[in-house]
Amino acid sequence: MRIAFLVPAALVIFAGFIVLQIFLSKKDNKWLGLMLPIICFCIALAGSVYQIYEWSATGDGNTATSAFGWVSVTAAFFFTNIPTVILLVIYFACREKQRRKKALDKMNVQDL
Repeated sequence: MRIAFLVPAALVIFAGFIVLQIFLSKKDNKWLGLMLPIICFCIALAGSVYQIYEWSATGDGNTATSAFGWVSVTAAFFFTNIPTVILLVIYFACREKQRRKKALDKMNVQDL
């Protein structure tokens, strides 16, 4: 019953972030479009640092456990950065579209 509400809610929130990213990426100030990717990256970094801290606090010195711990932390870091990559792709796509539009407008003004 609860999952039936969580999935649509998560999709609405995700769609809202995408719409917000598109809106911020179309602004003239380029830093506005980079805010959400930077926030997502910082959250992923903080989560990985916390995971390293927890893992090192409970470590027993076993090298096999140590190697698995680093692989686990690295995989978690890359997995949690998937939203960062998606937001950056949206940002660069919007900025490229804006750059092309400005170049086209500049060419049209010069033709007149």
